[in-house]
Amino acid sequence: MAWSIAQVARMSKVTSRTLRHYDSIGLLPPAWIGDNGYRYYEKEQVHRLQQILLLRDLGLGLDVVAQMLNGTDQLTVLRDHHRWLQSERQRLDRLANTVARTIAELEGGDEMKMEELFDGFDAKKQERHEAELVERYGDGAREHIAHSKEKMKGWTRADADRFMAEWRDIAAELGALYMARTAIDAPETQELVDRHYRWICLSWTPNREAYQGLGDLYVDSDEFRVNFEVEDGGNMAEWLRDAMAHYAVTRL
Repeated sequence: MAWSIAQVARMSKVTSRTLRHYDSIGLLPPAWIGDNGYRYYEKEQVHRLQQILLLRDLGLGLDVVAQMLNGTDQLTVLRDHHRWLQSERQRLDRLANTVARTIAELEGGDEMKMEELFDGFDAKKQERHEAELVERYGDGAREHIAHSKEKMKGWTRADADRFMAEWRDIAAELGALYMARTAIDAPETQELVDRHYRWICLSWTPNREAYQGLGDLYVDSDEFRVNFEVEDGGNMAEWLRDAMAHYAVTRL
């Protein structure tokens, strides 16, 4: 039995672009390529993808993942993963406790501190994002990150809720414009991008280069890009990046 690249992407929650990248670096070649040029995967490749994602969850780079899969026995990989699962279980316990305390607060208990609202969330993933920003844009990015953390330190739970609600609203409107194939320089697109920029400024204030860089990150980072998948199977990350670049050049 074989699955197309689109089917594997849906099953694994990995973008087709990522699967093509894994093929290009020799990490996950498809079982075969059809006359239509589409990649097809069989059980062996799907199992290998599972191992790749398992090792990526451990925070390993693709080069290390390739070395382990090509030279390390499966038992060693599984033992490493077991240790990670035990650590993850502890994190989820903290997260469950955080949710319980939030429920208690909503029911009239003591208000939680801002930092307590995020206890148990994936700090390692946040660290990877921050490291990627510094790698891309130099030490100047550290100042933006520090400023953002300082600015958000005094937020209440209501502030955080409003912040995320605003993003959900913006994302929904962006999706509607993208699905309607609205031009990136159309007035309605640029007004919505302006709203996005002002939303970003609630936590940090990017200049022209930094805002364009954020758009690039939406495209280049798998963890960001997956958030821009739309109902028809497409991805609006490139469209939004181009719209943000146009905004940065014309307004910032």
